Amino acid sequence: MLITLCYLYLWARWGRRPAALVRATVQRLRASRCSFTFCGAAARPQGARVCLSRGGRVFCVGESQSIDDLNKWALFLVSPFILEAEHIAFVTESIWVQGDSLQRPASSSETIVKWSDCCLPLACRPGDPYQLIAEASVDDFSKLGVAFMEDRLQMADGLVPQKIVLHLQDCTLKALEDQASDKQAQTLQQNPEPSAESKPEPDAVECIGRDDPKVLGAQRTLGTGSASGSEPAGEGDRGAGSVEHCPLHLSSCHECLELENSTIESVKFASAENIPDLPYDHSGSSEDVADDIRLEREWRRVNVTGKAPNILFYVGSAPQKSLGRFQEVRSVLADCVDTDRYTLYHLSRESALRDPWSDNCLLLVVATQETIPEDLSQKFMAYLSQGGKVLGLCSSFTFAGFQVTSKSVLEETVQSLVFSKADQTQVKLSVLSSGYVYEESPGERRSLGKLQGHLENEDKDRLIVQVPFGTRGGEAVLCQVHLELPPSSSVVQTQEDFDLLKSSNIRRYEVLREILTTLGLNCDIRHVPALTPLYLLPATEEIWDPLMQWLGKHVDPEGVIKSSKLSLKFLSSYTSEIEISPSALPVVTDVEAFSSENFNLDIYRQNLQTKRLGKVILFAEVTPTTMNLLDGLMFEIPQEMGLIAIAVRQTQGKGRGVNAWLSPMGCAASTLLISIPLRSQLGQRIPFVQHLMSLAVVEAVRSIAGYQDINLRVKWPNDIYYSDLMKLGGVLVNSTLLGETFYILIGCGFNVSNSNPTICINDLITEHNKQHRAELEPLRTDGLIARTVTVLEKLIDTFQDKGPNGVLPLYYKYWVHSGQRVRLGGLEGPEVWIVGLDDSGFLQVQEEDGEVVTVHPDGNSFDMLRNLIIPRQQ
Repeated sequence: MLITLCYLYLWARWGRRPAALVRATVQRLRASRCSFTFCGAAARPQGARVCLSRGGRVFCVGESQSIDDLNKWALFLVSPFILEAEHIAFVTESIWVQGDSLQRPASSSETIVKWSDCCLPLACRPGDPYQLIAEASVDDFSKLGVAFMEDRLQMADGLVPQKIVLHLQDCTLKALEDQASDKQAQTLQQNPEPSAESKPEPDAVECIGRDDPKVLGAQRTLGTGSASGSEPAGEGDRGAGSVEHCPLHLSSCHECLELENSTIESVKFASAENIPDLPYDHSGSSEDVADDIRLEREWRRVNVTGKAPNILFYVGSAPQKSLGRFQEVRSVLADCVDTDRYTLYHLSRESALRDPWSDNCLLLVVATQETIPEDLSQKFMAYLSQGGKVLGLCSSFTFAGFQVTSKSVLEETVQSLVFSKADQTQVKLSVLSSGYVYEESPGERRSLGKLQGHLENEDKDRLIVQVPFGTRGGEAVLCQVHLELPPSSSVVQTQEDFDLLKSSNIRRYEVLREILTTLGLNCDIRHVPALTPLYLLPATEEIWDPLMQWLGKHVDPEGVIKSSKLSLKFLSSYTSEIEISPSALPVVTDVEAFSSENFNLDIYRQNLQTKRLGKVILFAEVTPTTMNLLDGLMFEIPQEMGLIAIAVRQTQGKGRGVNAWLSPMGCAASTLLISIPLRSQLGQRIPFVQHLMSLAVVEAVRSIAGYQDINLRVKWPNDIYYSDLMKLGGVLVNSTLLGETFYILIGCGFNVSNSNPTICINDLITEHNKQHRAELEPLRTDGLIARTVTVLEKLIDTFQDKGPNGVLPLYYKYWVHSGQRVRLGGLEGPEVWIVGLDDSGFLQVQEEDGEVVTVHPDGNSFDMLRNLIIPRQQ
């Protein structure tokens, strides 16, 4: 009976005002080391004390925590970072729910509380769960929590809140502030939709005070509401759990027994405190907030819906064309931004007119030459007026006194563009023009942004403009150049145009990233992919048993071979529990378990025709660098078991000196082990090794029937080029003399199918097919690596037999320097003519007086763009 009476007291005291308990608890303890959590009962933090329980959800108090690595969070801030003095910061965790399974209120009469109306987002971390750091007042935080407890909290469409946690220590907020001060804020303004006003469906609220009774003892707080213990009984003050409708919740003896240990103490402390009445109106009305404060919040609000930042693409109304165009435009933006940070969606005309897409759109991309219908244009302008960002790509969409004017002489032609960046520096590049230019209407003079692009012609036609709009930070960058189209035979008509666009491809990406960054997107380098295990693979069946026997004698009892750079642990199989790090890599020896979409062992075997090189393969999908993988094996393994390390991607690829070598998907990356006797033709001329490897790559392609005219060439000292225009590969050689033998690791990477950001072999094949009406098939990395190793072994054998003269005719056939005139040392240096290679493999040039000078590759770099040979500074 006592339990029942106590429960009745608590229910009468708190049942009508669950927010009062939450608010009072947060207000009392927010400056302490407490963490407040709203969550499912099963997800209650270990050791947390429950203050309020309703159904399967609880409000509990635990010890404050720090957030994890803030580098993984994307800021949603305006600058400077300001956390208002009376506000608190908290984290919301949500999950994605699609379609009919989306969580809805139990009754249509329940008043929804919008997450976006109660707080200001600070940062997000996409994933499962999707996390948001936000700030709110104590009142709004309490309103969010109670709405969560009563299933009335609404986030963006598709997001369902699972937990609300106030657990940020000062150090976390300080780190957020520091991070905000170093980065350009991403802003997205919007007008929140007003919450519908309706009476709530009351339900029971159970108050449980199992722990320290001080948690329930609320102190007097400042704010609106009565200061006495009585509660207003007006009709308009009813909320969830009002006396007229709230039934007693004594559904089981078990629950009554749970109350026994806490109810009496809770009643004692609740009665002892003079608890003020803090009216709770869960309709979301903000009438008690001054207009200027509300307007300031509206101005500062960024991505307030709580949804992952969306990039939406409107590409026209024709269904049969829009999907292909969307994939085309999406592809280039996906190369510029981190797709783990942003979601990229197609926006149809119907959805643009019907759905509230502007609520969670960080950037709208308009990429269609169709005339934008008036009703759709109004939607886009409304989005801009709310602080939205628009990127127009060869689109008819324009505004603010600008008009798109046709200039047929420019249509689908390659032009020279001068682009001005935000820092006022300029980029010059070749672009494909749409045939339209931007002109200001007569009498219109607008204040434009710093991003501008005009042609290098007499009229200086304006093809890129940055146009601010409205007072909330809305702006658009409008382009009439095809930044979204990669150079290919489908968009250009001549070989000259293809070469011009490909030569400017890196700068095209530079311009596009500058535009996206200005519009608030983050174009930083993506996350490094996770390392994968190595696989030990034989190129021939007969080598496997000798290899296993050798391996059994050289691994330690744990199956490990160590070197100065890393350790390889040989295993029969791999499980996810096995750790992979740059210094400790597992090697799987079960060939039957191997499978890869990017490397076909059978194709490699078919193309490898060697006596010794490339017979034993260490393969990885992702590894730091292939140059280190053979370090512990190179001096021990028998020479007839020629080792090669192959990777689909490298996270720490190496170039000459301190240069890094990027290894995206589609690049053939490998390191080959060869051994050369010191007292041999090649052993006395080791610098030739890099020339032989470069030549082997070119010959591996051009020796295939039908591919002899693919314009691959070698460039001194160690590069593979397309004509004399663009680099698409390189060679790095590390040699160690041990006794009478050179042990040489030859690292090689060349672009096979990765068109961007420069050029690849398959681009050349596609262009060749167009120019010559041929049907050559694209090539594969696995087959080309094997062919390159095969050609290299033949070149080495020829060199050992005949010396330099045995290979130089073929080298000169493919090199790019014949008859070139360059200057030594700099722009003012003497002009010379390139002659060829000397007997040691170094470059020879002839001066005006006829004297021939040798230039050593280790001390020079050859700049093709300026025709300079620049000595290394001492």
